[in-house]
Amino acid sequence: MIAIIDYDAGNMKSVENALDHLGEQCEITRDVEKIRNAEKVILPGVGAFGDAMEKLKSFGLVDVIRETAGKGTPFLGICLGLQLLFESSEESPGVPGLGILPGKVVALPETPGFKIPHMGWNSLEVREGKKLFLGLPEKPYVYFVHSYYLRAENEEDVAARTEYITSVDASVEHGNIFACQFHPEKSGETGLQILKNFCGL
Repeated sequence: MIAIIDYDAGNMKSVENALDHLGEQCEITRDVEKIRNAEKVILPGVGAFGDAMEKLKSFGLVDVIRETAGKGTPFLGICLGLQLLFESSEESPGVPGLGILPGKVVALPETPGFKIPHMGWNSLEVREGKKLFLGLPEKPYVYFVHSYYLRAENEEDVAARTEYITSVDASVEHGNIFACQFHPEKSGETGLQILKNFCGL
């Protein structure tokens, strides 16, 4: 069973629908035991970093997320779920993230001719051999909605990048930890293949 962590942060249902489409057994849950015993775990999310960390704490989910990530369970963060895996975000100064991977989330710089939030389809520069992107064409297009982006501390953690105003770390892969700044569940056949690759780990 794939546990989709429920902390009132949006886009859970669309992730569930995509997994249902793939024929995967999944459940939206905040039950600690179900998350602990899941074969795989997904942390989706849209919204503000500080509010999300507060909700994870209030639902008692911080420890089980760190535990499942630490024991080798395949773990996928999506959009805000990617950002929460890191140490901090400029969106919520003074609020520590989960700190599972080293790096910081920073604001996209205001730039003439570019809209923030970044909403739309962008192509990815994918590093060779990265597991989430197996079977995809070169420079796959995926759908983004975000105003903040990751600067990963470790270059080797970055699985894919995109260009929007600046170079954006769009996906990470570190052992059993995977994450996407973009929304695979809203990225058509490409996104379904990414989710299928995760489910097949």
